Parts: sequence; structure tokens; C-alpha cells
Amino acid sequence: MSVFTSWPPDVTTEQLDQLTLLATTYALSHSILYLPPVSPEKPPPPAPESAIFAPISLIPTPIPRHLFANALTLQRAYNTLYARVALDTSFLDQIMGPGGVSDVDDFISALWTGWKKLRDKGFPPPLHLGLFRSDYLLHQPTPDEPISLKQVEFNTISSSFGALSQRVAGMHRYLIESTGYFGISPLLSSSNLPSNDTIEGLVNGLAEAHRAYGVPDAYILFVVQPNERNVFDQRMLEYQLFESHGIRVIRQTFAELDTTASLSASRALVITRIPPGLKLAPVEISVVYYRAGYSPADYASSTDYATRVYLEGSRAVQCPSIALQLAGAKKVQEVLMRPGVLERFLTPSEGAQAVRDSWVNMWSLDTGAEEAVRRADELVLKPQREGGGNNIYRERIPLFVGLLPLHERVAWVAMELIRPPRGVGAYLVRQGEGRVRARAVSELGVFGWALFGEGREVREEQVGWLVRTKADDVDEGGVAAGFSVLDSVLLVD
Repeated sequence: MSVFTSWPPDVTTEQLDQLTLLATTYALSHSILYLPPVSPEKPPPPAPESAIFAPISLIPTPIPRHLFANALTLQRAYNTLYARVALDTSFLDQIMGPGGVSDVDDFISALWTGWKKLRDKGFPPPLHLGLFRSDYLLHQPTPDEPISLKQVEFNTISSSFGALSQRVAGMHRYLIESTGYFGISPLLSSSNLPSNDTIEGLVNGLAEAHRAYGVPDAYILFVVQPNERNVFDQRMLEYQLFESHGIRVIRQTFAELDTTASLSASRALVITRIPPGLKLAPVEISVVYYRAGYSPADYASSTDYATRVYLEGSRAVQCPSIALQLAGAKKVQEVLMRPGVLERFLTPSEGAQAVRDSWVNMWSLDTGAEEAVRRADELVLKPQREGGGNNIYRERIPLFVGLLPLHERVAWVAMELIRPPRGVGAYLVRQGEGRVRARAVSELGVFGWALFGEGREVREEQVGWLVRTKADDVDEGGVAAGFSVLDSVLLVD
């Protein structure tokens, strides 16, 4: 019997209770945390007063060893691919500019227009930094077919949960070493848990960009959302930057940056630290790291878009640049699938075929709406958005396509559904909701970074991974959006 039809192993209620106690106390002790929800009736206090543990899976998820190794190898090719796409201005203009997505998508239009104005002024970013995450599902259309690995999407902005995922991998290792999972399966062995050093890897990418900027005393700017709940995932990167590299961080929102950011005559980005009553000296910024800006909701007004463009007009390394953010759009993913397009950016020796093999079919809705309606049960429709909760699935597709204006279809892509192995289960634990057993689907994400610029070699690394698990009757994903829990990898043969 396949492990994928009999997972997790049988475990008693008493054993589950003990594992849950150990897992949740480990999570609280090791910063696998969120800040509590806020509401207009109960705004957040000036400083955090409490935290809750992030949603977690009690037992790690089985992933075939050879497919996990393949995902790690693929990341190097994907790092290079998206760096080169971001540098191909004419390619992105054709997709995102006039006659493309920007004609019908205000969010994309605002970003592309700001980027175009900077180029017209002769202010392209001197260096781009990408902290990437490539997301995959296991694919097995029928029980008789071998399991393969298929990409869901490639994230070029605010690729989150690297730090918390490293901690969750540590939690599962602790549970194995402290309890042996009560002998419920010989697979639950430390030798089947791959190492995960995502925090150090992502921080090394930020530190490389900081050093390339060339001002040792400069700070790295984290652009963050107001009332950010996922702050611990970000703070662990901040602390590692200081402890391992002596690099300091300043955190500000777009609204704050509207009044605190300025450019020197040499286009150095300078931030006046707040609150002003502290009388702290302004600081120069080496790297702008966006943990906000991936969604229209992050731009409360045209002022916030203007602030984003203003930051991009500086000499600071952008992570990501607007070009790199646009390169991560679903429409670019669809265009790259077309015959011969990928091969403009990757050679066979750089893994072009392996990248193609990781894709399922996609097409533009403006040229394939009838096929999307006919095959609705097999598809998902995706807009140019990140963060979860944006996609259209199955039975909702025909009505949605029928109501979507013809000229707006260019902003949507149809993607064949990936079919994970059926029968896999998981124990999902959430603060305030207890422990739930569910039939589950798990998504593997692999992290990498790339530092590059015009005429420069692409420096890149694969640096870690995450797993997110959800009930298999939930279409959408995303931990922050409330659909998934954090999990880790159990390698199986």
C-alpha cells in the first residue's frame, strides 16, 4: 500500500494529546507565532502585548525523495530565468504595457506606468535583488500513474514564511527525537527529515545586496503593512541580519515613508527615523525589502504608488524592483510556456527542459475562453494577484467568464488543475480551534535569491524550503489568508 493512501499512521487519542501539547509549547517557545487579530473595535496596542501560535501540522508530510531533490535543483534554473526576464524590458513591456495587461488592470497599470517614467528619466535600478519562492504540488492524475512535481506559481515579492517554516521543521525534528512519534511508523525517523536553513539563506541574499551597495553603515529598509500580524517571520530575518552581519534594519509602511523618505543629490535613499521626538539621525538605505506592495490593498491611495516609484528611483537595491515584481505575474508565467519563449532565457544546459517539465498547461483567457468554459471542472482561473483568495475554480468558471467583459480577459489565465495523490491525511492545529484530522493537500515551496543588474552576472542560490498543508476540500491556499497550516517534509522512497 502506498504511503500516500495510508498517511498519517494510526495514533491513539492519548498520543495525539501529548504530541499536540509538545508541538504547541514548542511553537510558543520558538517564535512560530502571529500577533492576534485586530478589528476597528479593538485596534492594536502601541506595542504587542500577546501572541498566538501560527497554524501547524502535527505530523510532517511525505514527499518522494527524488522529487524533493528535483525541486531544490530546479530553483537554480528558476532564479536565473526570472532574473533574465526582469532585465528584458521589451518583453515585459509587450506583456504588461499598452495593448497588454495594463490596459485592463489598474494595479498592473500603476506599477508599469511608474516603472516606465523612471526609465524615461534614465533611472533604472542599478541592482535588483530577488528573494524568491517557487511553489509546487505533487501531481498524480490517476492512482496508476507515477507521482510527479508540478509548479503552482513563482513568487518574486514578499515570499513569506521562510523563517517560521524553518522553525516548524525544527519542531517536527524535536517531536521525532523526543517521542519517536511513539513508534507509529518507521518512516518517522530523523534521517528522513531534510535540513532547512532558510533564515540564514535569505539573510545571506540580503547581506550580499547590502555589501554590493557599498556603504557598511547603511540600513536595510523593510517596507511593511500596517498592523502586520506575521511580524515574527520578518523579525527573525532582521535579528539574523544584525547578529551574523552587523546590518541594522528599519521598518516603515508606505504611509510613513511618504513623510520620512528623501533622495540626496546622488539619489541615495535617506530615511528620517520615527517618531521624530526621539531625535535620531537620518539613515541611508542600502536595500529596500518589500514585505508589502504585492496587492492593491497595500496601496491605500495614489500617494502610496507614488512612494513606491520614489523608492525605486533611488540607488538602493530594490527587493524586488518593479520589473522583477511584474516578471512574477501569472501572465508572464503563461507566456513563458508558449513554444520557444522559455528558450529565449534559458539554454538546455541551464535546465530549460526540466523547467518545462515542471509546468501544467496554461493559456490566456482572451484566446481560450470557450475552452475554459468547456473544461471548467479541470481548471483554475488566475488574475495578476498574490496573497490567496483571488482565483476562480471549477463550477464558478462558466458564470464568471460569461460576466467578464471581453477586453478584461487578457488579464486572466486558465491553468489546468494539478491533481495531488488522494487519501493523504493530516492533523491540523490552530489557535482557538484545537486539533482537526482532515484529508489534506500539501504544497512545497523552495526559496532562492538572485542578485543581478544590467551587464552583470546573475549571482544566485537555492536557500531553503517550506510546506503548507490544507484540507483537500479547500481550493485556495495561503497561511496568512487562513487556508493552510505550516508543515515540513518527510522524505520517502
